[in-house]
Amino acid sequence: MTSPSSRYGISVPFGGVHLVDHQDAYREVVDLGYTDVWSSEADGADGFTPLALAAAWAPELRLGVAIIPAFTRGPALLAQSVASLADAAPGRFVMGIGSSSNVIVERWNDIDFDEPYKKTRDAVRFLKTAMEGEKVTETYDTFDIKGFRLGIRPKVKPPILVAALRGGMLRLAGREGDGAIINWLSADDVSTVAPIVQEAATKAGKPDPEIAARLFVCPSTDSDMVRESAKFAIAAYLNVPVYAEFHRWLGRDEKLNDMWKHWADGDRKAALAAIPDEVVDELIIHGSPEECREHVARYVENGVTTPALSVMPFGGLDIMQAVRDLAPQ
Repeated sequence: MTSPSSRYGISVPFGGVHLVDHQDAYREVVDLGYTDVWSSEADGADGFTPLALAAAWAPELRLGVAIIPAFTRGPALLAQSVASLADAAPGRFVMGIGSSSNVIVERWNDIDFDEPYKKTRDAVRFLKTAMEGEKVTETYDTFDIKGFRLGIRPKVKPPILVAALRGGMLRLAGREGDGAIINWLSADDVSTVAPIVQEAATKAGKPDPEIAARLFVCPSTDSDMVRESAKFAIAAYLNVPVYAEFHRWLGRDEKLNDMWKHWADGDRKAALAAIPDEVVDELIIHGSPEECREHVARYVENGVTTPALSVMPFGGLDIMQAVRDLAPQ
């Protein structure tokens, strides 16, 4: 069984493979039936370079970034990067932007994480104006632009998706973006978040929005190993304030309160032990490859239009073999 979505993506770059050695991997991804490759930007490769390589090496693929933080590049440089990749891959690039988190923005980049909603909204508005080729002189709530005009004009303006967790960002994604990027949620949670994006798009008179989801997958039948390993990833993410509030909003207070308490007290071991297996099974797709594909399909049935699988190499899993095992065909 494969996902009923017409799109089926995989996260890049692949761990353990140098960027220079990705050409064969990208060609294999095409042959396996994947339609998209999606990058990200945290502490590994930047979000644009892996996609630029894919643009040249695998022109059949659609390219998405999930996400570029709104804070970590100046507006003009951000627009230049977006326009350059859109020009290199006409009609095949999807730009994802979001607030990111205080960890990435403040701790790692030494930038104040102030007014993340407004910063993301302003970046979306500026990018849409800049992509039109107009000279931009405008005061936004979080930055000023004085006389900037893009010197490169992509043939096709890229869709802009907004990374969204709770209501405000979800509505922004539908109202001013071309859709949303979601992650760290269950298939059932999609039924909560997707309608908010869709309703906002409808009210704004826009077409059906794209809803891309980064889905964490480990195609292994060793459930105990997966659960034990996944708890480290879950604790690392769900103790970041924006994700903690997201899961409180989703109604996981009772399930995760003990983890949050122990983490705040500095007892990491107790925090990991307090994560219920049920939560792991909701947030991490695991099992046989067929079971994984069936789980991905549940996300699509509930409103995801673009699943982007992110392989979790727990237990020494071979990432490229997992990519093969999870292929849509």
